[in-house]
Amino acid sequence: MIPANETFAGTFPFTPHFTDAPGFRMHYVDEGPRDGEVLLCLHGEPTWGYLFRHLITTLSRTHRVIVPDHMGFGKSETPEGRSYWLQDHVVNLEAFALALGLTDITLVMHDFGSLAGMGFAARHPNRIRRIISANGPTPFGQPDLVDRVMANAAVSPWFQWIIKTEADGTLEPVLNNLGFNILSTLKLNGFENNAVITDTWLDAYGAPFATAAECFGALGWAKGFATGAHQFETPDPAADRAIRNKPALAIWGEADRTLHAEHFLPLFSAIFPSARIERLPGVGHYCFEDAPETVSGLIADFLRRS
Repeated sequence: MIPANETFAGTFPFTPHFTDAPGFRMHYVDEGPRDGEVLLCLHGEPTWGYLFRHLITTLSRTHRVIVPDHMGFGKSETPEGRSYWLQDHVVNLEAFALALGLTDITLVMHDFGSLAGMGFAARHPNRIRRIISANGPTPFGQPDLVDRVMANAAVSPWFQWIIKTEADGTLEPVLNNLGFNILSTLKLNGFENNAVITDTWLDAYGAPFATAAECFGALGWAKGFATGAHQFETPDPAADRAIRNKPALAIWGEADRTLHAEHFLPLFSAIFPSARIERLPGVGHYCFEDAPETVSGLIADFLRRS
């Protein structure tokens, strides 16, 4: 586990906070005014709160920005004897948000963080104020959800690699060494801004996965897809109606090789037919790394307008 006070040469200078509410030691950043509107930022695979460092700095001037690390990621604990499927992360997120008493939440979601966030929204729609998806799917009971996920997997190098290596037995050996393979894994998913790659940056993304025992989280996300273990939360009719009435924004780096816009933006539009969609040419899957100022600006503008 990364030491609590590690700032990675000052690039992540935020005070660490911890809660045991989900049944393990969960790390989170909590910056900005206590009485500010809550932005709950949810990372995906194989990142952690470090992904949102620019957004935290920009938006914590006016908002309370809360950034948890999922179980098995970042500065959070990677407990043995736990499963790391989507539904487990939804339950963990629910325990976290309820323990902190969070309401009027604007979800800022990336990658698999969107799956966890939408699962939480299905369970607690009245705690949600706005939805922001940035290169993240928004499953919410759409009838074509599974078809779109599978169609995307057929053209995604990341998902093709997961399926192949799970079948030939090499998925776990590779992801159990994720600390060494972090750059190739991130590149496979897709970012375009190679200027961000420094020793500090590589250290920040590789440090959570220093040993095989610390790779359960990243392995769980991948293995859960390959084996069908992930379960999407399905909203009841009341939750479905409530969420459809929330202000929403989608931001999509069009150079995303893992989550293709043509397969996933229709899922967003099915729930939020009149919502803004900002497509960013030349920006990859990790839009918060490729275009941090652009993405922060779009989110800040959306918050002001809604």
